[in-house]
Amino acid sequence: MKFTNTHHFNFLLMVGIFLCLSTSPVFSQGFIHPGIDQSAQDLALMKKQVLSGHQPYKAAFERLKATVDTAFDIKAHTHVLRGPYGKPNIGGDDLRNGANMAYNNALVWYVTGDKKYANKAIDILNAWSPSLWDFDYNDAKLLAAWTGHLMCNAAEILKYTQTGWKTADIDAFSNMLMTVYYPLLRHYFPQANGNWDGAIVHSLMAMGIFLDNRKIFDNAVDHFLHGPFNGSIFKYIYPNGQCQETPRDQGHVQLGLGEFAGAAQIAYTQGIDLFSIADNRIALGYEYTAGFLMGNKPQCYCIISERAKSIRDDYEYVYRHYASKGIELPWTKQAADAVRDKASRSVLAAVRRIPQSTHQERPAPKPSSIGYVAGAVSDASHTYPSNSILLSPGQSIQSALDANANSGRWVILQAGVHSLPATLKIPSGITLVGEGIQTILFLDPNSGMRDAMVNADSNMSNITIRDLVIEGATKTQTGDDPNASRSFKGGYNRGGILFRTLREGQMKNISLLNITIRNCTFNGAFISGADNLLISKCDFNENGGNAVPGPKIQHNLLLTHCRQVSINGSRLATSPFGSGIALDHCTGVVVSDCEVARNAWYGILVSESKDISISQNLIEANDRSGVLLEFLYRGNRNVQLTGNLIHYNNGFGLESYATSRLHAQNKYVGNGNSVAQEKIALEKILIQE
Repeated sequence: MKFTNTHHFNFLLMVGIFLCLSTSPVFSQGFIHPGIDQSAQDLALMKKQVLSGHQPYKAAFERLKATVDTAFDIKAHTHVLRGPYGKPNIGGDDLRNGANMAYNNALVWYVTGDKKYANKAIDILNAWSPSLWDFDYNDAKLLAAWTGHLMCNAAEILKYTQTGWKTADIDAFSNMLMTVYYPLLRHYFPQANGNWDGAIVHSLMAMGIFLDNRKIFDNAVDHFLHGPFNGSIFKYIYPNGQCQETPRDQGHVQLGLGEFAGAAQIAYTQGIDLFSIADNRIALGYEYTAGFLMGNKPQCYCIISERAKSIRDDYEYVYRHYASKGIELPWTKQAADAVRDKASRSVLAAVRRIPQSTHQERPAPKPSSIGYVAGAVSDASHTYPSNSILLSPGQSIQSALDANANSGRWVILQAGVHSLPATLKIPSGITLVGEGIQTILFLDPNSGMRDAMVNADSNMSNITIRDLVIEGATKTQTGDDPNASRSFKGGYNRGGILFRTLREGQMKNISLLNITIRNCTFNGAFISGADNLLISKCDFNENGGNAVPGPKIQHNLLLTHCRQVSINGSRLATSPFGSGIALDHCTGVVVSDCEVARNAWYGILVSESKDISISQNLIEANDRSGVLLEFLYRGNRNVQLTGNLIHYNNGFGLESYATSRLHAQNKYVGNGNSVAQEKIALEKILIQE
């Protein structure tokens, strides 16, 4: 067979979202004004609906009008302080109330034409513009992000509707945005939970439009798509619809969804469609969350929080946008219906001059089927061999393994936390099986040992490990906040599975099936020198940290000097410093039907390997290229990379140096910030960073 390099570009999306290019026609043109939450045409249609008495718009406007207060006491502050959960809070509430009041008054002015409402909105902006110097304390960025887009929406309406807002005052407001808001927000804060950067992107987009600053706007769109840590839409909404804060509480989840959707709403006003990306990823997140709030029980790679389940006023625009496209969102519609009779501005701001779709209605987006569901699951029942050994938590696993080595027997670990006093040494000829997600292996932090599991000797063979969890964190209950004790913050050095031998092929016939390995600062699994290795339907998540020997060399899954390997149906996600999969000096590896996503280094890193097949995978939102075929000394050879969906990675879709006999044909969308989705170089270039 002849192998060729094939550059296959997929321009499924409108040019405006492909992606944040300074040379793109959409990004080189000026903004439309007014043009933040709504355009002039949208506002005019909204006004017409209200004045014609159409519902729910007339009732929403009456509720909005009842909230505005032309006698509102404006309390502008020089220094605004807001700590965690509002302690301390000096000026924070005054700023939020003022920003909301300004936007509300501006809308009422637009509909009624009564100047007193415009004047009140102007008074609020004019009071804050010369007064505000800075923000401080824990929630400084968050408070600025919550208020920036509200103020800009008010200002945009006031500036472009003949209110008499003076040029000098507009300049003072612009000065506040650029010298107070922008310096605080421009670096984002992706290390926080994702609702923070959702809000920051939301406000920076609005600021870019009001200020006619294309660079600010473009940068915010790029961060929406490619932000690291928790910063992008793909770091917040996973391919199954679960959100980054799903295990925290539903209030924060809805806040995060609302901020990202709010940013998408602004982009759409300017002709950039962020709603449709990745098969309507925003819709998927909304349906997952709204469904849970309405009583559905979706699959989750976590325990879904039951906290803060009150439905927020964040659904109207999303429901109506997708309905106009013919996309049915039944759970989102139910949530919007549940709060509409109390909502006001959200109903009015949802009015768009968008023709209803002439296409047949389409169902809501479904979770990606690639690598889904992976890892230990809640229902892992098996028909066990009659001679199996059954262990409850507290009984010695090591003793049972040693006593039954080379017997082929099953050692069954019942549900519960099995605390390991020392690293577990796996002998040959054994199957170690749990009862699914409730069976947790946990190396006692007081053991002084790093790895949860190693091979008992260099000739280990014929072993299977399945249907259990290896917990790498220093505690099994990590608390409500999924971001508080993540492995990149952990300050510990713990690994999952470490199987190493002295020469290639000395270990044989190893199967890892439906296991979950998570929160290890060392590799989740590091296997070196094995032949006939099967990794199927496993979930490697949050492994590969900054502990010694250092970042970028520890990964979710690291295989070196392995031969005849199959990795299929697995999830390899969110390594905080490493890659999803790293292959080094490997031969005959097939990686298929896996989700490789949100890793801080490369999605798949291949070095000095041959006869590699990577096909039918979802490779998304990795902070570097989706796939790197790296040259070190001889390079890789005979690599087939076909049929993968490689999208929204921050580098190239595929990056290759001096690979011989490479065949690449994939679907690429939105990788990096240039039109070129592949970088395939014949030169022997070293990655030095």
